[in-house]
Amino acid sequence: VQLQASGGGLVQPGDSLRLSCVGSGLTFNNYGMGWFRRAPGKGREFLAGISKTGSNTKYSDSVEGRFTVSRDNFKNTVYLQMDTVTPADTAVYYCAANPRGIHVGTREFEYDYWGQGTLVTVSS
Repeated sequence: VQLQASGGGLVQPGDSLRLSCVGSGLTFNNYGMGWFRRAPGKGREFLAGISKTGSNTKYSDSVEGRFTVSRDNFKNTVYLQMDTVTPADTAVYYCAANPRGIHVGTREFEYDYWGQGTLVTVSS
């Protein structure tokens, strides 16, 4: 199983950015997907999750209203649209796959597979 995250980079405060995560080696549409991040000096934090069909989503308080999770099961891809970013959003962003596809997991132990991470730096 591989989860390949991409789309990170250097952006300015207030900008938008879309992260992508492509899954391979798994039946993608059986898995719920999640996005987490690890900021410098901090633990990994749940941001957003989406059920296997895309019908259910959950967000952390820190990103709700600014970030949007979506998926395209035909492309085996989950997205994280990040709007109005701030320097506090600087982190390595990870996608993860949860075998309980109907359930939207918010905790790390609920996810079996993890991507390698993509770095997002927000700075003027």
